Amino acid sequence: MSDHSQEAGQAWSGRFSEPVAELVKRYTASVFFDRRLWRQDIQGSLAHAKMLARQGILSNEDLAAIERGMGEIAAEIERGEFAWQLDAEDVHLNIEKRLTALIGEAGKRLHTGRSRNDQVATDIRLWLREAIDTITGLLKNLIRALLDLAEAHAATPMPGFTHLQVAQPVTFGHHLLAYVEMFARDGERFADCRKRVNRLPLGAAALAGTTFPIDRDFVARELGFDGLCENSLDAVSDRDFAIEFTAAASLVMVHLSRFSEELILWMNPRLGFIDLADRFCTGSSIMPQKKNPDVPELARGKSGRVFGHLVGLLTLMKGQPLAYNKDNQEDKEPLFDTADTVIDSLRIFADLVPGIRVKADAMAAALRQGYATATDLADYLVKKGLPFRDAHEAVARAVRLAEAKGCDLAELSLSELQAFSPLIAADVYEVLTVAGALAARDHIGGTAPAQVQAAIARWREKL
Repeated sequence: MSDHSQEAGQAWSGRFSEPVAELVKRYTASVFFDRRLWRQDIQGSLAHAKMLARQGILSNEDLAAIERGMGEIAAEIERGEFAWQLDAEDVHLNIEKRLTALIGEAGKRLHTGRSRNDQVATDIRLWLREAIDTITGLLKNLIRALLDLAEAHAATPMPGFTHLQVAQPVTFGHHLLAYVEMFARDGERFADCRKRVNRLPLGAAALAGTTFPIDRDFVARELGFDGLCENSLDAVSDRDFAIEFTAAASLVMVHLSRFSEELILWMNPRLGFIDLADRFCTGSSIMPQKKNPDVPELARGKSGRVFGHLVGLLTLMKGQPLAYNKDNQEDKEPLFDTADTVIDSLRIFADLVPGIRVKADAMAAALRQGYATATDLADYLVKKGLPFRDAHEAVARAVRLAEAKGCDLAELSLSELQAFSPLIAADVYEVLTVAGALAARDHIGGTAPAQVQAAIARWREKL
């Protein structure tokens, strides 16, 4: 062993006859990003040490020293006094090196029966489990904010769009409930993902298990895992759970991006359906009149960032033979950034939604421009006995007349409407009103205000 290797303190330095180049140290080190796993690393190490002592592999004196030393290290890190070292490569060796400096030989015995391979896999799962729990809570907060706004506007009419063209009347509350459904599905996906995250890899050691009489079930209980990764090769090399998490996160960002796109459109003066609170917008450096929806725009952009991480993780794993490979060091930064991006986005949107100011008059005016009750007129004729295709043709011609006259369908006279079908009578105006069109869709999933209120009540009960 070279003197430099001894000073550097690498766990594997005895095998090599020359020191690692400085550039290689920087290239291979992960301590500058994986040190955020320090809480999980200490948590996992303490559970491992407790198990070793319970199994008679570690003395009770060593266990007490390890617990004392880890407490000191945690306090140093929290105070910002811990000296993170590039030479120690990663969070695990930095903590182990400091532990040994504090408590001596007992610190060197901590690594008995484990490898950095199963250690890091455990740390990531512990960290990701916490991230999932945080995201799940934030999704509920956003859903509650959407429900509050939906309840306030359960009967506020707005155009429903297909192809970004006015289609049929809906209520703003009903529209918001569509996003409640999306974010609720996101919550379900994370809950399902958590089941596969919450399995313990520790005990797999490097790849084949260990010769020491360990008790993996005990460690799993100590750390709150639901079960074990039961194949040692898979335990250390699996990153499916990280990919699955990033896929679920990508769908959250899809939904936030779609919502953002609508907020941006609705805020445009051409529509003017809503206004956002000033704290979520910025001005222009040159145009003093501008109020830019920067938060929704940035959320729309950040979705691509998360999608890229998903593709990156898939590509990272696709060609790896079993078992652990150094490639897997590259899993952390995209995973961390994905969680950070989703958490920050959900926090800000849960605050943004209550500040949305709805401009009901502009929504109502847009409904008058798009012949939104045309389908209701067709349904009216079908109920009078006209085949749907014939009703569709009759209404299309009526719309053409209204367009030529520059008026709404409801503003055509009865005689003008009867020219398209003798089945039309004076009661037609009941279905040509927006209120009538909304009230008629009175079933589960429909946009009738009573159904919107009922849906909100069901969601509140679920939450």
